[in-house]
Order: sequence, then structure tokens, then C-alpha cells
Amino acid sequence: MPAPQYEKLNFTEKHSEQMLAQSHAFYRDIRERRSVRDFSNRPVPRAIIENALLAAGTAPSGANQQPWHFVAISNPVLKGEIRQAAEEEERAFYNHRATPEWLEAIAPFGLDEHKPFLEIASYLIVIFAQKAITDDEGRQHKTYYSTESVGIATGMLITALHLAGLVTLTHTPNPMRFLNQLLDRPDSDRPFLILVAGYPSEEAQVPVIKKHPLERFATFIEA
Repeated sequence: MPAPQYEKLNFTEKHSEQMLAQSHAFYRDIRERRSVRDFSNRPVPRAIIENALLAAGTAPSGANQQPWHFVAISNPVLKGEIRQAAEEEERAFYNHRATPEWLEAIAPFGLDEHKPFLEIASYLIVIFAQKAITDDEGRQHKTYYSTESVGIATGMLITALHLAGLVTLTHTPNPMRFLNQLLDRPDSDRPFLILVAGYPSEEAQVPVIKKHPLERFATFIEA
């Protein structure tokens, strides 16, 4: 086993006042992020998507295996095929698979099996979690903590797209194995979610919701 290699950390310390100001500015910005279902068909430059994906690719991962693959789709024919397959699964969900409790939980959001945003939005980014990866020598290795790693990378991708000025929606039809076939991905790639990305329509609306206060979801244990 080769010896680990290290390099000096590139770290610039900030004054506490600057840290506080920047953390608060980020919170003010990110709290405006909303999941959007009303998209414009206005095209998004590919370079913006590339930069957001590069940012997502900096996410931490188990053993630095980076067990993710992103398929960014702007092709209208393929987006239509994904919508058709996704809506087929959604019809089964709403008509047979969903429990009454689940349907009750999503009722305030007016959701149904119709997903036009899958065709309208500029980009669909299909995110896969890789159960196995191939190294530079062509050897295949099992991955570790792939779900956790891909979840972190997805959160960073959503944040990067928001900061770039786009809106997103996480979409998870279940099951999603049709994506492997449509996108020619191996069985070792597990579909994680479809991230819809683009500009909102001029008439876009979002549900009125409230986020929990800090004391609801965080606990501080101090000296």
C-alpha cells in the first residue's frame, strides 16, 4: 500500500467580525431558495451548469472515492422520454403505492402525476450514486458511504445553482431504474434523484411554508 501524500492546507483565517458578516449574508441569501415547479424554457448557458457541477465535485466523500455521476440533459427529446417514464411511475404511486398518510402529507402542495417541468426546464441533472468505481488502472472497487457522499454533493450542487441565479426542484419518481436504461448507465449506478434546473416562469408561484426555528432542529452543548 503506498504511503499517504500530504500538502500544506490553503487556509486564510478571517477576523471574527468578517466571519459573522459572511455567515449572516449567506443565510440571508440561501433562505430565499425555494423548490420551484413553474419553469421557463429559457436556455441556461452550459458553462453555468459546468461550474455548479465542478463545485459539487469538491464535496467530501468516503475515502475520497467521489462515488457520484451527474448526467446534465438539455436535449428536448430525451427530456420528453424521461417525463413519459417518470409520469408512468408517478401514476402508479398516486393510484396504488402511496399510503393514505403519505397522500395526506403532500396534499397541501397540490401534487399529482403530471410533471411538465421535466420537459420545460432548461436542464435536468440526473444524479447517480455509484456502488462501484473504476480506478485509473481499470480496476473496480466497492464504494463506501456512497449515499451520504452523494447527498452532500447534491446539497452543494443545489446551493451552487441558487447562488448562480437559477431555481431547482428535486424530483424522485420511484422506482427510478428507467434512468439507467435511458441514460446508458451501468447497473452499479443507482439513481439518486433528478434535479430540475433553470429559470422560473414569470408566473411562478410557490407554497406558503415556514421553516423551523433554530431551537427546533439544533442543540448546543457547551462548557
